[in-house]
Amino acid sequence: MISFQNVSKKFSSSITALEDINLEIKNGEFVFVVGPSGAGKSTLLRLLTREYLPNSGKILLDDVDITKIKPQDIPEYRRKIGFVFQDNKLLDDKTVFENVALALQVRNTPEAEIHKEVERTLKLFEIWDRRNLFPRQLSGGEAQRVAIARAIIGKPKVLIADEPTGNLDPQTSWSVLQLLNEINSWGTTVVMATHNKEIVDMQKRRVIAIKNGKVTKDKTEGKYEFH
Repeated sequence: MISFQNVSKKFSSSITALEDINLEIKNGEFVFVVGPSGAGKSTLLRLLTREYLPNSGKILLDDVDITKIKPQDIPEYRRKIGFVFQDNKLLDDKTVFENVALALQVRNTPEAEIHKEVERTLKLFEIWDRRNLFPRQLSGGEAQRVAIARAIIGKPKVLIADEPTGNLDPQTSWSVLQLLNEINSWGTTVVMATHNKEIVDMQKRRVIAIKNGKVTKDKTEGKYEFH
C-alpha cells in the first residue's frame, strides 16, 4: 500500500509543486496520473522514489514512512521501486545485456544468476536477439523495452513510469503498454504518468488527475480529463 498523507512540496516560496495531497494506492493496482505540464505529476513520482522530500506530510510504503528513511538506507528502499523514464536513460557505452545486468550487479548478485535472470527477462520481453547491441542501435520501442526490463529485473513491488510512451509512435506505445499490463498481472503495482489520452481512455484503469499541484479527480475506470 502506498499512502500520501497531507503531502506538500515547494521548490521556493513562490513555487508550490504539490499541495496537501492525500492518496492511497493499493498493492497490485494500475494507476494513471494525468494533468497538464507543470501540474506536479513528476514531482509526485519523485517523492515516491525519495529523490525529493516533502515540505510537510507523510509518504508510506507498506506502513513505512519513507520520509524518515536514513540516507544510507535509501538504496535498500529503492530496490522496492522500478523506475522507467520517457528518455529511458540507458547507458550508451553498454550493451542491452549489460544495461539490464547492471541492475543486479549493484546488488552483488552472483554472475551465474545475473546471466540466467537477464536471459530470462530479455526473452520474455522479446529482445534477447538485441542483447549485444548498444542503445543507439535500437528503435525507440526496443530501447523502452530494455529500460522496462532493467526496471523490473530486481522484482520491485512498485513500477513507476514517467511518460514512458512520450517519445513513441502510437503502435509502439501500445506495445509498451501491453508490457506494463503484463507486469501488473504479476502483482506489481504500476503508477504511470502520461499525456496519452487514447491509452488512458481505452484502458479503463484508475485515473488520478492533478492540476496546479492538487488532486482534482480520482476515479476508478476513469478517463483522461482534468478540470
